[in-house]
Amino acid sequence: MVDQHSSVGHHARWVRATHWVLALAVLVLAISGVTIFMAHPRLYWGQAGNDMTAAWLELPIGPNYRHGGWAVPVHFTTAGQDVISASRTAIIFNQNGWARSLHFIGAWLLVASGLAYALFASVTGHGWRNLLPGREGLMPAALLADIRAHLAHRPVRPGPPYNVLQRWAYTLVLMAVPVMVFSGLAMSPYVTAGYPWVIDLFGGHQTARSVHFLAFSLIALFVVVHAVMVLRTGALRQVQAMTIGLKRN
Repeated sequence: MVDQHSSVGHHARWVRATHWVLALAVLVLAISGVTIFMAHPRLYWGQAGNDMTAAWLELPIGPNYRHGGWAVPVHFTTAGQDVISASRTAIIFNQNGWARSLHFIGAWLLVASGLAYALFASVTGHGWRNLLPGREGLMPAALLADIRAHLAHRPVRPGPPYNVLQRWAYTLVLMAVPVMVFSGLAMSPYVTAGYPWVIDLFGGHQTARSVHFLAFSLIALFVVVHAVMVLRTGALRQVQAMTIGLKRN
């Protein structure tokens, strides 16, 4: 087999296997995560947040987006006590139990395949050889030259070896994944009940929720750009290299 690090070779079997499992996990997390987020498409900082508090971000998705506020409170008396009730002007959309279960499964799929990829990348040297920026990638001149090449729409050679921007993109994703996983754990009542320090790391449940959203947004952006670059550099050839292992050149 041709060496997986050669510019004319193909991806190693472990790269191909973990790549598609990771892709499946991200797809599952995206679908289920958006469904969960539609129940309350608002993000806050700190410990608590609700319709009565200011959000730093509100996305126009789902029927719960700007549901119309609260109805006029109704006063009525029962058992000698004055009770005030308030109701929303729209039915709460919160039928996402299936999405939460699917999200949990997708999360473990991501963790398992991600750990497998990290292990093989460390053992084979694929990580530091092809993914991390290295000394050249830390040079501003090299980064600017790569940005100019992309802006000039020059042909991008598929890797590995990868160019500076690709290496930085992979590095940012490698950093975003553990942040997303731990912020997800911080939102779990089961985890925080046994390990309350997890939520303290993020400064509150709503902060963990916001960090979780931002980390996944970075990963989603990477996936979109990655797909565009695959199309630009020959989709059929790239898919063949990442599935049956045909040569890329």
